[in-house]
Amino acid sequence: MKRFAVVLGGLAALAALALPAGASAHPLGNFTINRFSRLETSGPRLYVLYVLDMAEIPTFQAGKIDPHAYARRIARNAELSVDGRRARLTPVARALAHPRGAGGLRTTRLELVLRGPILRHDGEVVYHDNNYRGRIGWKEVVVGAKAHSISDELRAYPKDLLSSPLDVTSVATRIVPTGGPDAPPALTRGAALQAPDRVADSGFARLIGRRHLSALVIVASLAAALFWGAAHALSPGHGKTIVTAYLVGSRGTPLHAALLGLIVTATHTVGVFGLGLVTLSLSQFVVPDRLYPWLNLASGLLVVGVGAAVLWSRIRHRLSHAREADLGWRSLVGVGISGGLLPCPSALVVLLAAISLHRVAFGLLLIVAFSAGLALSITGVGLVAVLAKRAFKRVGFEGRVISVLPAVSALVILVAGLAMTARAVPKLG
Repeated sequence: MKRFAVVLGGLAALAALALPAGASAHPLGNFTINRFSRLETSGPRLYVLYVLDMAEIPTFQAGKIDPHAYARRIARNAELSVDGRRARLTPVARALAHPRGAGGLRTTRLELVLRGPILRHDGEVVYHDNNYRGRIGWKEVVVGAKAHSISDELRAYPKDLLSSPLDVTSVATRIVPTGGPDAPPALTRGAALQAPDRVADSGFARLIGRRHLSALVIVASLAAALFWGAAHALSPGHGKTIVTAYLVGSRGTPLHAALLGLIVTATHTVGVFGLGLVTLSLSQFVVPDRLYPWLNLASGLLVVGVGAAVLWSRIRHRLSHAREADLGWRSLVGVGISGGLLPCPSALVVLLAAISLHRVAFGLLLIVAFSAGLALSITGVGLVAVLAKRAFKRVGFEGRVISVLPAVSALVILVAGLAMTARAVPKLG
């Protein structure tokens, strides 16, 4: 076992050396569509400087972007009124770039100048950005040419707000025309447009971007994907508490822990492929990032069902004084599915990047290896729980605590499922 760990570590190190340098990813996540609007006057004219920043997956879905078509659509959905009258916005300038993102996929930065009406006098201006309503991401509106933007016009997102991005899509203000000529705002050009704020790409997503694929690099990359999957499973979530409580409170065996790992692997792999199919074929009807809250809800309800069933079984066991029942296959499968039901966004990025780079087979192998690593960690947690319970029995650590452990573990599963469900419900809207 120790020799296998050394070999695995060596292969992961080789894969790390093979990774492309300088890979980056969108700081707000691979699904986000971020918007910024600045209302300003130049002489008597009102202008809107509009910035669209799309992460990897929306950019992939968009395909070839026509800046003129996008400008017209954005102008139509940016609602402006002056003194209660609807005012037209007309695109007069545009700048487009595709900065490199996770897994070699592109991101999008589109800057537009939208020309508004001439202001004869100071007036009440109301602005609503109705573009991409319902999509997750940063939304910011400021007034004035020199007004401070806390995201630097979507170039540098504040790190303390990445988990709760700004959500401002409208403004009502009084604007006074200025002196001087009518000159539209300047757009970003050159390298500055190509390099907005990005963060280091995840190690797993970077594996697909290797230029030359020798047999050694492929094997090392699969080992690295296995490692990243195992590391990802050790982050918060993925049902480790539920698996532990389930196996400790039941007649769990190492075989059950291994079966849980296999179910997690299969569920996560199928989930990534299913979400990839939605992204490629059904995105006009189903937005992929909107599926995650529903998958969270389904996972939570599944855990609630398992917890309630196991708790009821423990109560019946206590009332009838019958021998503790073996693990039921339905609940075992339910726990395994709940651990792998939510696909890792990085795995979806790898799948889409593999399609973009014409490396579908390599991408599928990486995802399977990643899912297997995820399962290895969860199986390891389950094995520790099973062996710990056996050790307690061997040293005679019985009594009231051990006797109520099955019921307590079932209650832990039920409470965990209720907590998952409660967190998922507010995000459905």
